[in-house]
Amino acid sequence: MRVQIFASGIVMLSLGGVAMALLERKVALEMLQGALLLGGGLIICGIFTFKMKWHGITGSGILALLGAASGLGNLPGLAKSLTGDYSRGVAPYIEFAFTLLCVALMVRVMRALQRERTRRLLEQ
Repeated sequence: MRVQIFASGIVMLSLGGVAMALLERKVALEMLQGALLLGGGLIICGIFTFKMKWHGITGSGILALLGAASGLGNLPGLAKSLTGDYSRGVAPYIEFAFTLLCVALMVRVMRALQRERTRRLLEQ
């Protein structure tokens, strides 16, 4: 679980760097800020899992939920881009990559928490 948390954070930081290279300055800075907040938060949660495992995993799940919810609002822009409106460049595709990463991490965290809950119930 830690590996996916760290990997997701690093990939999100990298996507912020890709946005800086490919997009116009204003849009790229906004995307970089989001990448630093979300990716940095995930890395902090990954570090937190070394001391308090379930607190860090839960925190990363909450960050993934926030990122996925934010990304779902960007889906209409992706649909426009897929139908031929390229006014925003590659920004919708980068936003969609963020959304996919967040959804994958959120599902994985939910499964891990459910397994832990089941394990604790069986222990009792």
